[in-house]
Amino acid sequence: MATTLMRNTAPREHPGRYYGFMAGVAVGTVAASVAITASAGSPAGGWFNVPFAFWLTAGLALIAELRPTRWGGLWMSPAASIYLVYSLATMVTWGFLPALIVQSAALFLLMAQLSASIWRSIFNVSQQGAALCVAWVVWNAIAGGAAWGGTLTELLGLLAAGTAWTVTSWSLVAIRAGLRSGDSWLDLAWQWGKSEWTLRATQVAIAPIMATAAMSSWWLVAVSAIPIFSVYRILQTAADREREAELDPVTGLLNRKGFEQVVDDKILDGTETGTSVAVLVLDLDRFADVNSALGHDVGDKLLVELARRFSADKPPGKEIARLGGDEFGFVWSELEGMDDPMACAREIRARLDRPIVVDDVSIEVDGSVGIAVFPEDGEDFRTLFRHADIAMDESKKRAASFARYAPEFDHHSPERLMLLGDLRRALDAPDSPGINLFYQPQVCLRTEKVLGAEALLRYHHPVRGMVNPSEIIATAEHSSVMRMLTERVVDIALLQLRKWHESGYDLRMAVNVSVRDLQSPDFTEYVTERMREYGVDATRLQLEITESALMADPRRVVDNVERLADLGLGISLDDFGTGFSSMQHLRRLPVTEIKIDRMFVTTLVEDSDNAAIVSSTIDLGRALDIDVVAEGVEDEKVRKQLEVWGCDAAQGWHFAKPMSAEDFDRWLAARRGGR
Repeated sequence: MATTLMRNTAPREHPGRYYGFMAGVAVGTVAASVAITASAGSPAGGWFNVPFAFWLTAGLALIAELRPTRWGGLWMSPAASIYLVYSLATMVTWGFLPALIVQSAALFLLMAQLSASIWRSIFNVSQQGAALCVAWVVWNAIAGGAAWGGTLTELLGLLAAGTAWTVTSWSLVAIRAGLRSGDSWLDLAWQWGKSEWTLRATQVAIAPIMATAAMSSWWLVAVSAIPIFSVYRILQTAADREREAELDPVTGLLNRKGFEQVVDDKILDGTETGTSVAVLVLDLDRFADVNSALGHDVGDKLLVELARRFSADKPPGKEIARLGGDEFGFVWSELEGMDDPMACAREIRARLDRPIVVDDVSIEVDGSVGIAVFPEDGEDFRTLFRHADIAMDESKKRAASFARYAPEFDHHSPERLMLLGDLRRALDAPDSPGINLFYQPQVCLRTEKVLGAEALLRYHHPVRGMVNPSEIIATAEHSSVMRMLTERVVDIALLQLRKWHESGYDLRMAVNVSVRDLQSPDFTEYVTERMREYGVDATRLQLEITESALMADPRRVVDNVERLADLGLGISLDDFGTGFSSMQHLRRLPVTEIKIDRMFVTTLVEDSDNAAIVSSTIDLGRALDIDVVAEGVEDEKVRKQLEVWGCDAAQGWHFAKPMSAEDFDRWLAARRGGR
């Protein structure tokens, strides 16, 4: 399953050292090979009078690499390299140069099978040529350079030469890998040895058998190949079983295990080359209904047809998996041609558009796609997959075809969980610092009187400093902390209302409440109790609710809103016009005020469409006898236009920015003194 893209690239940090090392190995191997060939002389009988057994041995070495075998026991090697047996046997029977030729030819064939780059092929031929040089030196030191005769000394010499070949090859490749990753080459070589020593030991142990057969007759060479190719077959079977374990039995696509391996490989490639990898998760809608209504056989046929569609015209490098149930995974990298992850999502959705006919039944298939991209959205499989899954859930919530992951979708990220814990600790103590309110005044456009203020949450984290309010709400709204936060806000707001009243200011306070608050009947009782405790008249408190809160659980929310309105509290529909059912809510709810969202107000002078929306909303409010407040008033032109249209009140930086309670009091005093 592994790709070879990373193996064909150099590290970005220090490519000179990387290529320099490989060039040094190649030059050193050539020099050593020439020296050994010159000193060893020609084989007995000359270079062109070798027996048929040699050619058979060479042919078997090449045949062994026609189908490279890779299985889980190989940690760093691209394949099992069966040719080692024949290289060692050739070295001790016909000499160094024939062995080098056989080994190099087999290795070039293997590199071609693995689609290796030219320089990578040269390095592998060179490093294994260097290993053969070391093996020759060891063989000659122990066996004295004699042709193979099968003596105990020669046996020990051959085993020692094979060990030297293995250790040298491991070391050179480990040094190269260390230059890439920055890890210790000794640690890499040790890890390599632990994972592959049994295979290499088996190959070295078989070499004496092959050498003995070669010195006897060619047919013994052929017979001796049986145990060698038996080992090869065992490895091939292990590799096939591993591949089967990574495939989904229904669709034949990768399963989650295989998908994870492929994504990990592509992430390694992307890390080395500074490129992107897109991970996409597709979840089918109502697939369980197909199984229930038509049976699991039809459901399986539907999955098979989808797999066929997704695999049709699949570009090289793009991998597809069935992750289980009705979920599919896709991965594609920039190295392989991916340039727009959203285009991948659109292509997936396009293949769902046509109905699927199974057993004469036409089935409409729909689904949602989530997208996460390495390295922006995560740097490992688990993170990318989780983020793609979160984006897919967000796509479903929005009734969209697909969505790219964004941090605000993730309500359970480690950072948010830590923030949630810190926020809870700050709320546990009634007088703990950090949580406070700022106030932005709301001004009557006709009289320029300050009607009140909107309470805006502020949280000063002991380490992070001021935290964006939207992040606080997004973190807390899916937990019980939201209720604690709202209660703290209500307490601070009611206390401030009492202080304003004691100072002679007849002001109202607008407080935002969440869907969790409106779904709880206890919230009404809490507000009632706190207003009584602080001695604040209910008409001074205005609750701002959003359409998203109303749509979460309409019946329960409407019941609680009506109870709050019966107490005398004002109900303000916030961000009016940004939802899809504003008119319906105006008809169903006891709304006393609508707030026009700043996205329409800020540019109403320049944008005729926004101007039409704002003026129509003001007319609607007047017709329904509902106050209209415009948010985001930034300049005098907008203020004047709103006044001309008959808007009741406005807030924005044209009047004042949000302020602390102390600054707001000073602002009020200065405004009163200026009149």
